Amino acid sequence: MNINRRQVLWAGGAIGTAALLAACSGGDDTSARSAAAGAKPRKGGTLRVGALGRASAITRDPHGTQANESDYLVIALVHDTLTAPGAETNTVPRLASKWQASDDLKTWRFTVAKGAKFHDGTPVTADDVVWSLKRLRNTPSGASRLPGIKADNIKAEGADTVVLVSDYANAELPLLTRLTTFVLKKGTKDKELDKAPGTGPFKLEWFRSGNARLVRNEDWHGGEVLLDAIEVKIFESPQAMSNALLAGQIDVASNVGAVAARTAEKRKDIQIVRRPNDMAMPIVMRTASGPFADAKVREALRLAVDREAMVKQVLSGYGTVANDILGTGDPAYAKDIVQRTRDLTKAKKLLKEAGFDTSKTYKLMTTEDISGLAESATLFATQVREAGVKIEVVKQESGTFWDKTWLKGDLYTTYWGTNDSVVFFASKTMVSDSGQNESGWKSPAFDAAYRKAIGTKDPAARAKVLHDLQQIEHDTSGYVLWGMADGIDLAAAPVRGLPTLPGYGRVQLEQAWLAR
Repeated sequence: MNINRRQVLWAGGAIGTAALLAACSGGDDTSARSAAAGAKPRKGGTLRVGALGRASAITRDPHGTQANESDYLVIALVHDTLTAPGAETNTVPRLASKWQASDDLKTWRFTVAKGAKFHDGTPVTADDVVWSLKRLRNTPSGASRLPGIKADNIKAEGADTVVLVSDYANAELPLLTRLTTFVLKKGTKDKELDKAPGTGPFKLEWFRSGNARLVRNEDWHGGEVLLDAIEVKIFESPQAMSNALLAGQIDVASNVGAVAARTAEKRKDIQIVRRPNDMAMPIVMRTASGPFADAKVREALRLAVDREAMVKQVLSGYGTVANDILGTGDPAYAKDIVQRTRDLTKAKKLLKEAGFDTSKTYKLMTTEDISGLAESATLFATQVREAGVKIEVVKQESGTFWDKTWLKGDLYTTYWGTNDSVVFFASKTMVSDSGQNESGWKSPAFDAAYRKAIGTKDPAARAKVLHDLQQIEHDTSGYVLWGMADGIDLAAAPVRGLPTLPGYGRVQLEQAWLAR
């Protein structure tokens, strides 16, 4: 299983999209808004949060495999990343208070936030950050976490400045430091990770079998933290977590899904917090070889999908129709590209022109890792059958899927969080030399647009190039992105201040509070 792939999922990462002090707010749902009306933030109380995870996959390493959302939640509350996603701009300060690029966009200087301390009271220095980034860079997937930056090109300049030198111009480098750049004290040994002090808004009091208790960090550099403590409880299924909330055993069921939301819709004592653009569940068609290598065949499958029906049935309406472009929450997302809609007549025509063999049955591989994924595969197979394409859905055990199918299969489902950046997905999954090129897509025009976009300093000029990049992706990539799933948290009535940004945003709970 790929380390970075799974971390991005739980962040979303994405993976995804931290809300800082001014960015945190109550839920977008009407019940959440009405519950919070007129209340003033207060300090105190313990927030009990449920999060998904498996006992067999527990980790305490901030730079390691975090297959459990519960682990990622604990790590993100204890340790700060350099930057974080924001509400108005894609990247806002976290442990780094500011950053500055050289004229050629290759050298970046990050300044450690004034007053930043580890939980044991020692100040955070540039040496600590450099050591942590080098440790991160030397992990199996470190190259994809800090693309274009070799470990030798991460250096300290004085006590509070970290210098990163990229192999190529990269205007988006601060964005790439948002997700996993957790900072440890220089020289922390692997056997010390369980008790390693962080810099984040909460201190770890204890950790047992995936469950944890964290207490407020009174000296957090980011501002005042309201809760006395957060208790994290691990659950293996959304249903068990939802039942625990309804029974009053926890206060928040994190990322619990549409089924639980439907159950809670008529409950006056439960808030439904929706995070738009939280997760993508695209169908991947292999472009490098096989039956879907012809661009006409891929276009035919995209045209055979009834997107509104997919959102309604798979997501129970808790989502939005998408247009085969990843990064739907990006401010630079090209909303003016014509929305692709169902056209079975054109789909059949394209299949005929491509000489596609409609007598064969093609396998669509999927897993049941997240709610709705296998269901999306089944409905997709039903819909494309009307265009003459016969699909057999094959469900694989999670480990087998990631080892045998992901990055290799001809036709399979995948899923991603951190959907607030077109550039993120371009760099991770679509440029020709990406280590996670899910469809084996190689497009010189797309590669050129990507390099030009990240090497362009002027925001307006970069936005134009990003538009061109998205048009190419829309027209010829290996993805069918039919819709975007809302992220859904359920919360008890007294809970306030939950973040509503998608992906990484939901684990940033420093401004949550209890009105009781």
